[in-house]
Amino acid sequence: MEFTSPSDMTARIRGLGAAPLLMILCEDAVEIDSTITHHLSAGFGHIVLALPPGVAAPAGLPPQVHPLHLPERPDDMATTCVNALIDGRPEGAWTAWLYNAEYLFTPFAETRTVGEAMTFCTEERRDAILTFVVDLYAETLATAPNAVDRDAACMDEVGYFALARWDKENDEAFDRQLDFHGGLRWRFEEHIPWERRRIDRVAMFRARKGLRLLADHTVTDPEMCTYSAPWHHSMTACITSFRAAKALSTNPGSRAAVTTFKWDGSVPFEWRAQQLMDLGLMEPGQWF
Repeated sequence: MEFTSPSDMTARIRGLGAAPLLMILCEDAVEIDSTITHHLSAGFGHIVLALPPGVAAPAGLPPQVHPLHLPERPDDMATTCVNALIDGRPEGAWTAWLYNAEYLFTPFAETRTVGEAMTFCTEERRDAILTFVVDLYAETLATAPNAVDRDAACMDEVGYFALARWDKENDEAFDRQLDFHGGLRWRFEEHIPWERRRIDRVAMFRARKGLRLLADHTVTDPEMCTYSAPWHHSMTACITSFRAAKALSTNPGSRAAVTTFKWDGSVPFEWRAQQLMDLGLMEPGQWF
């Protein structure tokens, strides 16, 4: 299936059924192939590839991958495309989204599929899985000027923290919501607008009528923005991402200040969910 616009996708996407579906927002052509391959292997039934003008789909797409050709590049690709996707999905269908050169890991991903994780969360009466963005970056910029190197990817093992998310209207902290920080957005914060420094996203959820993704990567249902259920710890997931490193190393405002991303807190990324759990970046909850 191929879509010519977000509205065309909304009208026809229901035909793909209720299997777990992922949308990949392609800001550029970097690592689109590997992003697709990783998530098909993770167990997504279908992938929608959002392609703005100037970004072409890779040749020979698998039948489970469906291009969405955007007539223009939206000011905010995430809200424009994901909300159009939500409007067309069956009620309760698990839906996820991320950018190209980003790779989702759920707990025990080496032996269990993303669909199994979603089914478990449904049984736990959870309609969303909070995700944390873990920045990846090349070991050296000498051989990878855009900071993208899957074969020698590094990540921060320290420097992550959370602050209370404040409800200004009621002058109190939101229940079970926190603003999470760390990675390159923390270490290079002088180059990152303050509203883009958080690393938490509501990137996996069950679609429902009226639900909206917001520009800060939360959604309009407050319970879907929580890191845990009221009764016990809940599963979380990680999105390992070259996106921040790619932007910092190529944007004119920051590239001159970046000579390397490596520091004392860097470790090689092993491309394993277990590493992320061992570092405390991902919570299996009650799933053993």
